[in-house]
Amino acid sequence: MPKILKGHSANLLFAVAAMITPWVDFSRPAIAAGNGQLVLTVVDRDTHEPIACRMHLRRANGRPWKVKGLPYWHDHFVFDGRVALRLPKGDYTFELEHGLEYVTRSGRFTIEPFADDAKEVDMRRFVDMSEHGWWSGDLDVRRPVSQIELLMLADDLHVAAVERASNRKGAARVDFSSNSAVVRFDDNRFFSTAAAVHAWPGAVVSYFNLSEPLSLPAPTAEVPSPLVPLGQVRGQRGAWVDLTRATWWDLPLLVALGQIDSVRIANEQWCRDRVLDDPRTARPRDRKLFPDARGAAEWTQEVYFRLLECGLRIPPSAGSGSGASPNPVGYNRMYVHVDGPLDWSKWFDAVRAGRITITNGPLLRPTADGQLPGHVFALPDGETAEYEIGLTLSTREPISYLEIIKNGRIFRTVRLDEYAKSGRLPPVPFDAGGWFLVRAVTETPGNYRAAMTGPFYVEARYERRISRQAVQFFLDWVHERARQLTSIDDVQARRDLLAEHRKARDFWQDLLSKANTP
Repeated sequence: MPKILKGHSANLLFAVAAMITPWVDFSRPAIAAGNGQLVLTVVDRDTHEPIACRMHLRRANGRPWKVKGLPYWHDHFVFDGRVALRLPKGDYTFELEHGLEYVTRSGRFTIEPFADDAKEVDMRRFVDMSEHGWWSGDLDVRRPVSQIELLMLADDLHVAAVERASNRKGAARVDFSSNSAVVRFDDNRFFSTAAAVHAWPGAVVSYFNLSEPLSLPAPTAEVPSPLVPLGQVRGQRGAWVDLTRATWWDLPLLVALGQIDSVRIANEQWCRDRVLDDPRTARPRDRKLFPDARGAAEWTQEVYFRLLECGLRIPPSAGSGSGASPNPVGYNRMYVHVDGPLDWSKWFDAVRAGRITITNGPLLRPTADGQLPGHVFALPDGETAEYEIGLTLSTREPISYLEIIKNGRIFRTVRLDEYAKSGRLPPVPFDAGGWFLVRAVTETPGNYRAAMTGPFYVEARYERRISRQAVQFFLDWVHERARQLTSIDDVQARRDLLAEHRKARDFWQDLLSKANTP
């Protein structure tokens, strides 16, 4: 059997920020009656121009400090590059961040009574993703609209979907027609408030690019069917439906009926200082297989991998949940590759094409045989191929290894010290259809920081890989969810809902009959 070697040699490049950032020591005494003042200016090291940034400022007892008049959330505030800190005497520590592409600056200072001082701190960029066509976005922002521009500038975010409506606290109706325009600022940054969140006992979805009125029932209501507002959304040109978690009970229903455009892998559960536990309304994980914080994050990915194993090509997404989750804006983000100048529509078109990486830490610029994620490779009948992965990895935290995921399993664990020497990742061989992607996980005890590329696909004889085991997993899931609905008192409503789940069952049963691999 002839063997086709695809592509050329690929390099594994490193743009690694300092693993332990140097302390900035403001030990000199830094005006207010009885207090002291420190005027802080933050500049870009290369341009020497002030840049907006996010600051985590804490007193000696660990409590975060708020600055009056600046946007604050959880344990941090943002400012436009210059801030006057009027503080009680004492010792303080801080972290300064400007998104994921700059080195974090950490420091400490002491405030003495009536003292007055000024300091300048420079922030060093160690990678420019947009220079290579990769543009950052956050699909879950819940902060006040008046603050959005500064929040995005402070975390170097280019695209943000800002939640304007939600039924989390009760029924909601919002008219988007009067305020659905995309806002563009700072040349290439965009946000839109034409977004809503729809919660019901079986799932939570985010709707984007809305232009018409939308009515949402209370979040505790199984009736009416969630497919009613979904139908309203689907009737709007350009609208987008993002499932906010891969483990919601109605995932198999929504997938079967073609109702979702993306699945959020890095969601509000992935936080800056911890991973939140699974919500009780989601399908529980096996805690023996997926223990602790890492397991909570990996369970979501495992479900997504099984969707891919069913031959489905739904792109992954990311959102920080800032405004509800402790996260800053853009903590969980997706980088999307756009050809040419950025605009809102092109960014979503690239998401649909799967040209994505998701991250809350490492930064990946991947290719396979020179192609971007989402690409479909055609494998000639009866032949084999090896696909060469090209990867530029930029990180400001230690990473020991990369993982190549092939057909839902770890194909290779690649130690960085070994492959930094060779500059090559092992080729990924295929003699049948399938898919593969790359994942990098940082060494962050008690937390989960990782990056994952969107999948690359391989078709043999123009057929997709469909795993019998993966399809059966979702078919069983549909039956479990249907049993939950048998307790609904309204007989007709119960019949209608179960009829929808029977359609989902039929979808998965038909897919099972088409399975071409165990």
